[in-house]
Amino acid sequence: MEMESLRIGEILRTGQPDESVKIQGWVRTKRELKDFAFMEVNDGSSMGNLQVILGKELPNYVEILKKINTGASVAVAGVLVPSRGVGQRIELKANTVTVYGESNPETYPLQKKRHSFEFLRTIGHLRSRTNTIGAVMRVRNACATAIHTFFQERGFLWVHTPIITASDCEGAGELFTVTNLDLNKIAQKETKEIDYSQDFFGRHAYLTVSGQLEAEVMALALEKVYTFGPTFRAENSNTSRHLAEFWMVEPEMAFCDLDGDQDLAEEFLKYIFKYVLEHCPEDMEFFNQRIDNSVLATADNIINNQFERISYTKAIALLEKADRQFEFPVEWGIDLQSEHERYLAEELFKKPLIVTNYPVGIKAFYMRLNEDGKTVAAMDVLAPKIGEIIGGSQREERLEVLERRIKELGIPAEELWWYLDLRRYGTVPHAGFGLGFERLVQFMTGMGNIRDVIPFPRTPLSAEF
Repeated sequence: MEMESLRIGEILRTGQPDESVKIQGWVRTKRELKDFAFMEVNDGSSMGNLQVILGKELPNYVEILKKINTGASVAVAGVLVPSRGVGQRIELKANTVTVYGESNPETYPLQKKRHSFEFLRTIGHLRSRTNTIGAVMRVRNACATAIHTFFQERGFLWVHTPIITASDCEGAGELFTVTNLDLNKIAQKETKEIDYSQDFFGRHAYLTVSGQLEAEVMALALEKVYTFGPTFRAENSNTSRHLAEFWMVEPEMAFCDLDGDQDLAEEFLKYIFKYVLEHCPEDMEFFNQRIDNSVLATADNIINNQFERISYTKAIALLEKADRQFEFPVEWGIDLQSEHERYLAEELFKKPLIVTNYPVGIKAFYMRLNEDGKTVAAMDVLAPKIGEIIGGSQREERLEVLERRIKELGIPAEELWWYLDLRRYGTVPHAGFGLGFERLVQFMTGMGNIRDVIPFPRTPLSAEF
């Protein structure tokens, strides 16, 4: 019976001298000496490579050496031995080597040097073989696992909200149309109007910008739910913070108010950071050394601080007192900009804070109107180094108030008949929030560009791979 292969990360952690093991992976480097050779093999399970010693006694030694260039895929069976090299505990003395796929060293684009992230984006099919992108993907995986674990431990149900929808939840209008109309025929028509009644769904359909409204439907039957899936924004924005396709996490809780929403958001962020530090210590250390030397301090700041909580009105007063000129002037009624959020979190409080009760004019129709009639029960979690990381609110559960808000904003009530029905039949106070998953991973790893924390970034004029 053939020996089962082990992951290199496990061997580096727990492997013992004299143990027989088999590994599979890709060659990172090869070094030839007079009577033997070394190669470093990585299989994506850890930052570390396993060093393999190839002796002349190996069958087909000369032939194998020719084949094992950087990028080649191999299987190696042998015995673990104590390592004489610095920085490694054990290495593998090979008994047999199988080369699955060769790699031409002249054309393989990943050489043993530091490549820019811009260059790596042009080889998206190979970039996950690098230390940095490999580490990002392991942290991303741990983040996703932590999110599910957090909610499952607290009795939330994971619900799958639709990717194709007919409602624009945020009212921002940055939507991708989903159609199976013949676009060539439309291009030849003289009329400007497109007849969506002839389309697949018989109406204008979009890729979703948020699963929140549908999550509310589920929460008003199942009490505690969360969504975790892809969302889309057709925002023509070529910045280091924007993607056209990204993942969102959106919990929704019935019988919950703004205080409960804030408590959950704080507990949630602390849990995710703790989990990742416990499960990816080596990767997080790498980010701290190579990418941003404040990554571990940022994590500590999240985990070990009680988040400050202030009202929007108080935040504006503090910004007006600030000893600096902001690019965007401060006055009550403005939407806080990134520079304002970062000043509050980084310089003033030096820790995460939650700002609540924003002006009604800058927030969405579904947020609960406060008694003052001027503000809504909204909240944003602001963190040092990134600004807003979570946005949420208590939802408007009163039918007549919601109807009035929809009318004021000119939203066609008939499109939201089902949403209004939730307020007609057994309405309850409820609340939730949204977190952009990639922004969380970017924040956690210190990566400078959001395109480097998702396997295949989708941005304006870029849908490669």
